[in-house]
Amino acid sequence: MEVIVLGCGVIGLTSAWYLALAGHDVTVVERQSRSAEETSFANAGQISYGYSSPWAAPGIPLKAMKWLLQKHAPFKIKPSVSPELYVWASKMLANCNQEKYQINKARMLRIANYSRDCLQELRQQQKLNYEGRQKGTLQVFRSEAQVEAVAKDIKVLADSGTRYQLLDVAGCIDVEPALAKVKGKLVGGLYLPDDETGDCYLFCQQLTALAEQAGVRFMFDTEVHRLIHQDGKITSVQTRAGELKADAYVVAMGCYSVSVLASLGLSSQGMDMPVYPVKGYSLTMPVAEPDLAPQSTVMDETYKVAMTRFDNRIRVAGTAELAGFDLSLSEKRKATIAMVIQDLFPQGGDISKTEFWTGLRPMTPDGTPVIGRTPYANLFTNTGHGTLGWTMACGSGRLLADIVSGRDPDIDPVGLDLFRYAS
Repeated sequence: MEVIVLGCGVIGLTSAWYLALAGHDVTVVERQSRSAEETSFANAGQISYGYSSPWAAPGIPLKAMKWLLQKHAPFKIKPSVSPELYVWASKMLANCNQEKYQINKARMLRIANYSRDCLQELRQQQKLNYEGRQKGTLQVFRSEAQVEAVAKDIKVLADSGTRYQLLDVAGCIDVEPALAKVKGKLVGGLYLPDDETGDCYLFCQQLTALAEQAGVRFMFDTEVHRLIHQDGKITSVQTRAGELKADAYVVAMGCYSVSVLASLGLSSQGMDMPVYPVKGYSLTMPVAEPDLAPQSTVMDETYKVAMTRFDNRIRVAGTAELAGFDLSLSEKRKATIAMVIQDLFPQGGDISKTEFWTGLRPMTPDGTPVIGRTPYANLFTNTGHGTLGWTMACGSGRLLADIVSGRDPDIDPVGLDLFRYAS
């Protein structure tokens, strides 16, 4: 079967890879000149299976109001009259209760844990060198209230079979020795030993080469204009290179999936794609003192900032800014992520050689990505992964390939596709 995949970030790329392994003739259409030039370019670098949690959680509305008044806050809203923002925000608020949080987190862990197995298998079968480490994630707490609040997450982790360790300060230092220099700032942590790290951009460049060898065709510098449909099926996709036809189509364009799907009339069925661009920031700097830098990923729960070690670099990422498709670099947001790495690992990296970046995370109001079928018989989606695209990429791509191929997937796909939003 001929399949066209729209988008070549880490999600579109893994979708194409697993579709090719399933025996399909795959073409990937991407507006950039290479794979992973947008959201996947300089993300946090953490592959955090156990940290897969929806932002829509009990207590978040009150926290968000407090964050708006803080200088170094993990969440900011740029004043806007965008109706899309208010619709998305209202749907997110509707998910901020314990019952929906448990459902959404369980769905996310289902994908994340499956993705862990898929990435491990891929790494064993192919020679990939993306500066990966398998040393876990340490979530550090600065207050006892944070330790108490993590209890509900631990229950879901245990129910899903995710390994974890609740640590005191000494335990945190055993995992990340450089934290001994700042032990007075911490009260404990949650360690997720099965989490990994790696440079997503390096991974994508290598997987692109492997996919080409497997017969995948890449059409770079090719902007997608619209999908053409008739009688409940997609008949073609209009691009800058002309009209392209296939047997099946996969939309994996991150935040831009919304505009491509908008003309299909899904709103009449109550199934608009509810993805909003949540802006995130990162910095990358060289390691200055290897023993005083993080060894894997350290997540600061107070500021929601992740610090990840590559071979000779440190990637620091965080901040959730609701600002539409604005890609400008805010000096205040840059200052926040720079402050956190200097606060916890003051001698680990060379801050004078920092490179800043910003990208748009495709976030759903319930946190769970939208993977699978649509009301159009030959149209599928793989988008809405928020901050967890790198974490969920391999599992999402393989699940999508099974669904497109009409095979029974390895995990339950119920509740993961667009139909969960049907009114």
